[in-house]
Parts: sequence; structure tokens; C-alpha cells
Amino acid sequence: MIPLQLEGTPSWLESMLTSELAFAVLLGICVLEGAMLLRFMPSELVVPAALAVIGSTISKTVTIVAIAVVGTTIGQLLLFLLVRRAGREYVIQKRWFPITESRLERFDGWFDRWGGIAVPVSNTMLFVRGLLTVPAGLSEMDAKSFLVLSAVGSLSFQSILAALYLLGGHLLAL
Repeated sequence: MIPLQLEGTPSWLESMLTSELAFAVLLGICVLEGAMLLRFMPSELVVPAALAVIGSTISKTVTIVAIAVVGTTIGQLLLFLLVRRAGREYVIQKRWFPITESRLERFDGWFDRWGGIAVPVSNTMLFVRGLLTVPAGLSEMDAKSFLVLSAVGSLSFQSILAALYLLGGHLLAL
């Protein structure tokens, strides 16, 4: 049973997600989302769209969430390592980075105040998801700690999205 269908999914994406490569495509999309390179779809719709198109059985839901966590964590780790190597100015000057200097300064303050715990908390929040990757990359945090904290936040975020999708679909079916 598919509890809820999304009509806004691009047709080319839907055809890829219904192919035998669906999980590989999902992984690629999630890596792009984690690295803040996803432009054709808001990150809040990735897991719900995958559930709508691929399916929402228990095993598929667990697989989709797991792939989303792995993919977004890989993407965030790549961004973390890029920031660590190239620096803040490099990232901000790039057109693909979706945030202004003044907004990023706010996230620097969050990271300075809360430290590493800000990474999983921000990864769970809508609209700020992943934005503490830059301050974390510039800090003294090691890559292994960032990887674990990023994965915890991504697991929380993706699980909440999946649960809301499934709950919403079942409520609409009543």
C-alpha cells in the first residue's frame, strides 16, 4: 500500500526511481543533498518522494531511510573535508553554496556556543539542515567525530520524514 503519492516529483526522477537502479539513484541524490548541491528538489521531499515512488513497505522504508542517512552523511563529510581544505571564503564564493556570509556568521555563533552537539541538532531541523557543516569543518573537530554526529542527525531527520509521510498517508486513508 502506498499511503500518499507526490505529484511534484519530476518525471525523469520518477522513472529513475522506479527502475532497477532506484536505490543507487536515491543514494546519489542523497549525497548531493548532503553536500548542499541538490537544487531540483527540497531536501525535505527526498525521502517522502522515494517512499511514494519506490514503495513504503516496512523493508523498503527501512532501506530508503538507511540509504538516505548514508548518502547525506557522505555528502556532508565531503563538504566538511572541502571546507577544511579550501576554507570558508572558497565555499562562500561558490555559486552552488546556498547561503550568505551574514547567515553563515549566525551558524558560526551556534557552533561556537554549542560545539559538536550542534551538528546533529541542526541536521534534524528544517531549513538549517547541514549548514553547521561549514563551521564544523573550520573547527578543531576531527572528521570521525563529525561523521558520527552528522549520521545521528541525518538518522533523526530522515526517520522523522518517513514517519510523517507514513502517518500522513494513513490519516488520509481514514
